[in-house]
Amino acid sequence: MLFVTHNVPRYEGDAAGSFVLRLAVALQQHGLRVHIVAPGAAGLPATGQLEGVSIDRVRYANDARMTLAYTGTMAEAVAGSWSGRLALLQLLRATRRQVRRRLDEARRAGDPFDVVHIHWWFPSGLALLRMWRPGDPPRLVTMHGSDVRLAGKKPVVHPLLRAVLGEASVRTAVSSWLADMAHRLAPNGQVHVAPMPVDIRHFGTIPNEPSAAVDRHGLLFVGRLNAQKGLADLLRAMASPLLEGQSLVIVGDGPERSSLEALAAELGVAHRVAWKGVLAQAALVPLYRQARAVVMPSRGEGLGLVAVEAQLCATPVVAYADGGLLDVVRPDHGGTLVPCGDVQALAEAIAKVTRSAETIVQLGELARADMLQRFTPDGVASHYGALYELAVRAQSAVVTP
Repeated sequence: MLFVTHNVPRYEGDAAGSFVLRLAVALQQHGLRVHIVAPGAAGLPATGQLEGVSIDRVRYANDARMTLAYTGTMAEAVAGSWSGRLALLQLLRATRRQVRRRLDEARRAGDPFDVVHIHWWFPSGLALLRMWRPGDPPRLVTMHGSDVRLAGKKPVVHPLLRAVLGEASVRTAVSSWLADMAHRLAPNGQVHVAPMPVDIRHFGTIPNEPSAAVDRHGLLFVGRLNAQKGLADLLRAMASPLLEGQSLVIVGDGPERSSLEALAAELGVAHRVAWKGVLAQAALVPLYRQARAVVMPSRGEGLGLVAVEAQLCATPVVAYADGGLLDVVRPDHGGTLVPCGDVQALAEAIAKVTRSAETIVQLGELARADMLQRFTPDGVASHYGALYELAVRAQSAVVTP
């Protein structure tokens, strides 16, 4: 398998695109060879390995300007400056050139790739648009969230989305919401629902003591500090008398941090809020386990891997009933959903979930069992293995007279 992505961990423990690496590692454990092509960044070698997976880091500019990937700010950088747009064009061209080189080298060596798995139609799928030659492997395109939201906001890119998906033998999205949205924008062709895996080495292991023995206190928010993640709504909920005395730990950073800190002060809750910044995944585990609940007031979440991670740690999640969170936070499996944007309902739901240790334990254990069944790397790899076989069959059907 050749993976093409703009986001994959730069070093061990890096959270950037960690689910892409988790899938690659799991596939290799299933006997499939995986090679990844991803953007370069300052200080990264051109080639290397992470957890036994080979990775090409494509240089597309000098170190000072290789800043588009890995930070979650690509769209802002490209929209905000001509230098960002130029860097994107250079990234697309460099990615295209490196993928072509890898495909040709593998064919000459007598060991061609079976499938090219493209993560995010933009930018990776766009980089490879109309580069395919007879004899190239079939393509599978996975949409993760930001790429579909981009298309939803900018009708001008709809023809590009349709063109990228039209070249793919199989199309997937990581949640039902994303699949439906993508299908509305590009109706020609099925979009399969196939989520990404979670690193259960960190989030799937819980010490032997029963959940009731864990000293849980306060609430936890994990995510980028922007409007989409909805932290402002959570801060307003914190000001409700229903949550008086509750503390909140915030993990993440982003463009709205200063305004959110000012809002916390204005609401009179700043003394109950701790800002932790960005943390490695391993450092999140004790925070997940110590929280009485994780709150996700996100809008348009592609899937919601934070919700998966929290529930793997047997911590209840309270979330807005929107986007991919509808797939992950399931009321019949310990999750709690509230109407999107309803701050009063959010405060009421948090108060109800955290009212007793017994409620927290009951909801958390139900949710953990659900996550273990649906998001382990082994299970996700098996699902994608079947989709790769489908892609091969689909291409064979097209080229066979």
